Parts: sequence; C-alpha cells; structure tokens
Amino acid sequence: MKILVTGANGFIGHFLIPRLIKSGHEVVATSRNANSKPTGVTTHPIAELGPNTDWDDALSEVEVVIHLAARVHVMSDNCSNPLAEYRRINAEGTAKLAKDAAKAGVSQFIFMSTIKVNGETSGLVPFNAHDIPAPNEPYAIAKLEAEEVLLRTVRYSNMRATIIRPPLVYGPGVKGHFVSLLKICSKGWPLPIDCIDNRRSIIYVGNLVDMVHRLIETPPSTTGVYLCRDPQDVSTPELFQKVSAALGVKPLIIPFPLSLLRLSAAIVGKTAIVSRLTESLYVNDSQTRNDLNWTPPFSMLEGLKETATWFHKRYH
Repeated sequence: MKILVTGANGFIGHFLIPRLIKSGHEVVATSRNANSKPTGVTTHPIAELGPNTDWDDALSEVEVVIHLAARVHVMSDNCSNPLAEYRRINAEGTAKLAKDAAKAGVSQFIFMSTIKVNGETSGLVPFNAHDIPAPNEPYAIAKLEAEEVLLRTVRYSNMRATIIRPPLVYGPGVKGHFVSLLKICSKGWPLPIDCIDNRRSIIYVGNLVDMVHRLIETPPSTTGVYLCRDPQDVSTPELFQKVSAALGVKPLIIPFPLSLLRLSAAIVGKTAIVSRLTESLYVNDSQTRNDLNWTPPFSMLEGLKETATWFHKRYH
C-alpha cells in the first residue's frame, strides 16, 4: 500500500515511518527541510503547509494519507495574530490537502488532531468522542476547524476520514513541557504537589503509532473520531513519581496547600502551568478499543523507561 505521511520529520513521524516500512508499505513523505530525509522513503519537498500547497506529485497513486504536519501548540507565541496563523496552516492547509487527496482517489485520510478540541479540562467525567467540542485557545480552535472541513470534504467523496485526538504524547525525542518535567524530576528537587488530586491521560508514542498502524491494517468502514491513551491514567503526583522512578531518582513530594500553590502561580504569572498540573484531563477510549479491537501494547512504565533512557543519553 502506498502511504503519504506529512510531517515525516516530526516526533510522531520519526516512529511511524519505520513501522510502516517494516509492515511492507511504500511510504512517501513531505518535508520543508530538503536536507532532512527519512530513510527508506521518497520525499517530496514542499515550501509551506497552507491553502496554496501543491500536493499533486506527493499524492500520485497514494491510497492512504496520514496528516501529521501542523503548526504546533506553543505556550508563548510571539506571532501578532496566532489564531490567524494557526488557521492558515492547520485548518486551511488541511482543507487543501483533503480536497486534493479526495480528487486524487485516496481512500483513507488519517488526521492527527488533539484532545484539546474537547477542552482544556475534563472535570470529573472523562472526555469521549461524542462530546460537544469546546476548544478555548488558538491551536485547538484551528484543529477543530480542520476536522470540520475534513468531514465536509469526505461527505462528498469516496474517501473516509479518521480523526485521532490524542492527549499529551511522550517518548524518546519528545519536546516541550514533558522535557521540562523530565529535567525537574532528574534534579530530585522537592515538589509541593502532594495535595493535587486529579486524573490525567497521556499516551506513549509507541502506543499511538500502533493505533495508527491498526487503522491502516483494519480500516474502519465509516468516518469517525477516536480518542486514545495509555492503559492507565495518573494523577500529577503519580506521574512525577513514575517519571522519577524511570530516571532512577527518588522523588521528594511534599504537602503544600493547593490554594497557596495557585496563589503563588498567579503572583509569578504561571497560572496556566499550574492549572494543567492541578486540573483533570482524561479520556474514555472504550469506543476506540472496541471499534478497532485494539489494546495499547506498551504499559506506561515501559514508555517512561524508554523515554528516560533517551533523556539520559541526550541530556547527560
């Protein structure tokens, strides 16, 4: 099967492409970096992801598109109009690819969205695929708009769409806040998080890649939205404990009133970070497991150990 992967040089693409090749698929990729080409694939350079991207060569004889490329979520965005930029790249860019893919005869379009389409916090009830979307920041808003235009496109074509909304994805090569978590845990500093009582879903990149592989090998008969997660959820204190253990560090988690933690965060301008640490964001992925007859093959412990091994080699 010939498969196009966009964002092939990214975090998920780095793990996905070898899995596809190992399964015997012919993989083509697009990249904005002409000097960085994944091994074993045909790479088509593109100038930029957006409403005017030329996909004709990349889509030739392709049966499945896996759309990973995006303007990623950042906490401190220096762009003068972040929403407009997210829309141009993530929403309008996806719209152009979806329309061109349908026209080229692609049978399946797999779109990597985000659980933030559902919202920033789930509260006491886990998110599910049928929740009314409630994005509240530019990245998630644009991802929802991309989902909507994709669904409109497949409604008038023979192409099926599969939308994946993962929570935080971690693994070797991860960037952003998870690397910050690894660095904090590696120091063995006292962590005033003992009073946090929440529930978080995350997913190891190996589990996410396995799910994408299942979607290709046994594609759903209809268009749908799928949530995913590791086999277990964790509270913030539990996550720090597990990450510390994977790093070989004894965690020092101390009691601290939650109200004072939030007040301290407000004083130093870190309210958003503390909110993510203290609030719940977890998912119900039973529909995914039932529809796909799929179970994540890796435990969280296995995923964290692989990530810790990479972290030690990369940062020590």
